[in-house]
Amino acid sequence: MGVTTVTEMTDGVLHTLFHSEQGGHEQVVLCQDRATGLKAVIAIHSTALGPALGGTRFHAYASDEEAVLDALNLSRGMSYKNAMAGLGLGGGKAVIIGDPDQIKTEDLLLAYGRFVESLGGRYVTACDVGTYVADMDIVARETRWATGRSPENGGAGDSSVLTAFGVFQGMRASAQHQWGDPTLRGRKVGVAGVGKVGHYLVEHLLEDGAEVVITDVREESVRRILDKHPQVTAVADTDALIRTEGLDIYAPCALGGALNDETVPALTATIVCGAANNQLAHPGIEKDLADRGILYAPDYVVNAGGVIQVADELHGFDFDRCKAKATKIFDTTLEIFARAKADGIPPAAAADRIAEQRMADGRAAKAAKAAKAS
Repeated sequence: MGVTTVTEMTDGVLHTLFHSEQGGHEQVVLCQDRATGLKAVIAIHSTALGPALGGTRFHAYASDEEAVLDALNLSRGMSYKNAMAGLGLGGGKAVIIGDPDQIKTEDLLLAYGRFVESLGGRYVTACDVGTYVADMDIVARETRWATGRSPENGGAGDSSVLTAFGVFQGMRASAQHQWGDPTLRGRKVGVAGVGKVGHYLVEHLLEDGAEVVITDVREESVRRILDKHPQVTAVADTDALIRTEGLDIYAPCALGGALNDETVPALTATIVCGAANNQLAHPGIEKDLADRGILYAPDYVVNAGGVIQVADELHGFDFDRCKAKATKIFDTTLEIFARAKADGIPPAAAADRIAEQRMADGRAAKAAKAAKAS
């Protein structure tokens, strides 16, 4: 086993890492263990506010370059998410390359855990797409820097519970800003993706009196909702969902890039607030939403409940403490909308400004501390 800092990659990845606005990462590590078939990328974007915390994604990427770029984008998003959540943590992300249904083994996860441990606490991992609580229990056998573990192993369990709760708080804040009332009662909400997080979000919406429309690429996920809640409506796909007549809120809760040049012009909803990471397909989409009068609740702000939960494991997990922190997503979302209005910019840009200032303050504080120590 060895850890290799990135020294040679394609021009596209190097440009992203060193020259683009999406770069600025402190460290990118390529990990390989031939015996188990492990190929992974650990990207540390920032430790200005503390150790870099972010999940491990296990996915069959079309190319190794795509995997690296995904790690870069996701880790950058974690820096902003953790800064806005006030966790005293930086941002990082890891991806394991391959189909988890085909190559995931205990030995592979143990090898991955050794790589995480080799970084000495600069990176703290957790679950993401393709990894689960049981996987983190295995990873934690090789590193103390694994969160999202089972309660039996000292962890918080499924972080989807508080992720959904936080998105619901962001949605309530969006309703408050848009309609003057923080309730979804009588509103039609479309949820794209009712798996890990989405099905919990549906429960919150129904309890609050919303009319819910869902879609998911997995038929069993849709069936689980409909069997329990026959009043919920299902449509064939996301394309149909975003065009649903009378839709008030669209909640993308699957993979990223949901808001793009094709979907934004077709949206019937006046609010977008969902759990998916990296919802904006490219810079400029946030302005397209604003130009159409669609209120966008920044994804990394409203979906921070999960990271709040796993971060709490570092201090000895307490669910009530975590839920209290996640409840504050309501106030943070309203703060962002107010800043956006005051500065005349889209909410996504307002959130970025606040997060960037917090990271800049963190770097300045670290530099001052180092100077004083010397």
